[in-house]
Amino acid sequence: MKWFAFLLISTIPALAQDGGTMPSELPPGLVSVELLPGWTLPDGHRMVALSVVLEPGWKTYWRSPGDTGVPPQFDWQGSGNLASVAIHWPRPEVIESGGERTLGYHDRLILPIEAVPAQPDQQVELRAVIDFGICEEICVPVQVTLAAPPAHHAPDPAIEAALAETPELSSEKPSCRIDEISDGLRVTAEFKDHEAPEVAMELDDDDVWVSQPELSQAGHVLTAKADFIDGTGRPFPLDAAHLRLTLIGPDSATEFMGCRPVLD
Repeated sequence: MKWFAFLLISTIPALAQDGGTMPSELPPGLVSVELLPGWTLPDGHRMVALSVVLEPGWKTYWRSPGDTGVPPQFDWQGSGNLASVAIHWPRPEVIESGGERTLGYHDRLILPIEAVPAQPDQQVELRAVIDFGICEEICVPVQVTLAAPPAHHAPDPAIEAALAETPELSSEKPSCRIDEISDGLRVTAEFKDHEAPEVAMELDDDDVWVSQPELSQAGHVLTAKADFIDGTGRPFPLDAAHLRLTLIGPDSATEFMGCRPVLD
């Protein structure tokens, strides 16, 4: 989908949100996009959410969508009193289209976002420039500039429901083998007593491309294999503790932080 990547770096008029006011014109496939006001957590953190409503049949992407998808990008530089942001990704769907499998969301995405204030006794002012893609038969790049309205006093049931859909974090560390290939690394992970129609393999490094894992099931062992390639086009050091592996099923998902390297 090289043409899609080209469109994303082209000049795109930003949609603006100011106190919840939506622009009069939206690109094809997009019904609405906004930051929901959310509420303040007992520890002083602010919980908001990105809400994206799409036309029927349209989709948007998860943080690690696969070979052809484009994950959302967030720029929080316009915010005030913001120390850090944690995004709580709900379990994605496995979407098949044109012979490709991607991970994303149909129709509507509510993406919970937890903001940590720099000064705990002061409110966080959240403002973001967000780039994301939406697709049906064609793919449309979208850039929006959004500001979160003042927080509500009570939790938002829609955001709470999205939080309940985040993958369960497992304390297990699957075994894995890391092999050098001509242009990078190949990681093979084994999950005992697990089955899943899809596995995501990630590294917290935007400069490393990860292929869509190849899956095989032999008895009680699920094997996932993916290539990791960085900008050098050569093998590179990889810390197995920084790998994130997610088993994704139709009704649940399980996330594993790190794996146990094994040697032949």
